[in-house]
Amino acid sequence: MKRTTLSIALSMALAAAPAAADERESFEVLKQTTVSLIDALVDNGVLTREKADALIRQAEKKAAQAAAAKGKERGGAVRVQYVPEVVKNQIREEIKQEVLAQAKNERWAEPNAIPGWLDRIQWEGDLRLRYQGEQFDSTNADAQAYVNSACVGSVTRSGELSNPDCGTATGNTRKDRDRYRLRARLGLLAKLSESWSGGLRLTTGTTTDRVSTNQTLGQDWNKYTLVVDRAYLKYDPAEWLSITGGRIPNPWFSTDLVWDDDLNFEGLAATFKPVLANNTVKPFLTLGAFPVREERPPVADGRWFMGVQGGTQWDFSSSTRLKVGLAWFDYRNIEGRVEPLNSEPGGLSPSSAYGRYEYSSRLRQKGNTLFRTNAISDLAGANIWGLASKFRPINLTASLDLAHYDPVHVVLTADWVKNTAFDRDEIRRRTGFTVTDGKDYGYQYKLTVGMPRVKEPRDWQVYAAYRWLGSDAVVDAFTDSDFGLGGTNLKGYILGAQFGLDRNAVLGLRWLSADSIDSFSLNPAHRYSVDVLQADISLKF
Repeated sequence: MKRTTLSIALSMALAAAPAAADERESFEVLKQTTVSLIDALVDNGVLTREKADALIRQAEKKAAQAAAAKGKERGGAVRVQYVPEVVKNQIREEIKQEVLAQAKNERWAEPNAIPGWLDRIQWEGDLRLRYQGEQFDSTNADAQAYVNSACVGSVTRSGELSNPDCGTATGNTRKDRDRYRLRARLGLLAKLSESWSGGLRLTTGTTTDRVSTNQTLGQDWNKYTLVVDRAYLKYDPAEWLSITGGRIPNPWFSTDLVWDDDLNFEGLAATFKPVLANNTVKPFLTLGAFPVREERPPVADGRWFMGVQGGTQWDFSSSTRLKVGLAWFDYRNIEGRVEPLNSEPGGLSPSSAYGRYEYSSRLRQKGNTLFRTNAISDLAGANIWGLASKFRPINLTASLDLAHYDPVHVVLTADWVKNTAFDRDEIRRRTGFTVTDGKDYGYQYKLTVGMPRVKEPRDWQVYAAYRWLGSDAVVDAFTDSDFGLGGTNLKGYILGAQFGLDRNAVLGLRWLSADSIDSFSLNPAHRYSVDVLQADISLKF
């Protein structure tokens, strides 16, 4: 413990031998007062007995040394000046405050004090109960129609809408459905130093659905699974640089037009944020590389996703803020190819790599144009579906925040995406099939009015959005799973509202109305339309 007013006062009290009866009495009063104060601190758990005894011994030693020195200077006689009561009280208070302050800083003043490293841990989480009603249009094509079209034409967009394999359809396109769902998430953020931190989050959900963390009630009262949703390390070597690796939160400035809100990325991302003298302009640049599928020679080639996004935020005033980001994304080896003849099972040279170009049913939602990748002579084997198009989208996102009526904000958001790799001629050469429809672009406009974040009682927010997302604008596996019940090739509107019931308790309502743009079966007579109502109660902590 560093030298404090307490040790100084005790040294003064013991530093001299009394020269008169009244002086001796004043000295003894001061000494006993100081010792009593130390004993009281020990009794209340502020000081340990070991620290208190050591402090007294140290002060007595210094007092003896000081008394000897004084005695030599004055022929052995030492006078102790009278200490007024007001000075004694002031010394007592100074001692008390300084010791308590130091005890708090060093944590030995707290009863049942916890280790200091726990101060660097932060917990976060939420619970959400949801009712979801799904209303299908009665004129929708039956799910079996998608299966029949896929088996005849070897091209489809239905994805998991009908499980497009020859046989009985397993999807639902006409029967209304009610679901009651639960989401639970618990996250830990650890700040290890000024530069290093990490995060871990567990959530309900499954390892086969990367764009949903919901657990549907009604599983015979069985227990739920918890999965690792995030696990990452973060390194901030400078104010302008942040590097994150592992299973990380979405690093891009984006909306749910391209990326589902529940999606996390696996790989490495770095964000540069130069600090300019003009603090009203805040540029940023994000780079990322993420493995989509592990390379397993000779069974499967590796698949990668690369991205770069640059942008700027302008703070025109305290009430006007504009943020714009332009991104370029590239998927490597995700497109399908027709299997070579000699890799066909039962052929001249069977290969364990048969099916390496598949766009797995566990991955796809619906909307992307698919073709049968089976070898030409493999007429009897189960259908293996692959992506017809390559994917190299560019994405422009902008958000204007107007806070002229703070705390009420008006936020305008616009998002536009185009798949620059969509090429009908290239698709025909690679797959052998001709795609005459299908769209390679999408956009979304959204208006939000209310508090930027609904947190306190009676906070509110309302919003409206219009979305148009072409079949092959983005990879359907990773986009929003709620609009149209997931995927691309959908257009329509979204209406929503949130209201604060209590602190961190929020009531939410959403209505999502979606219609198909092109046919999911490539038969123009087949249409698809669904409306979804979501009513939520969420608790955050």
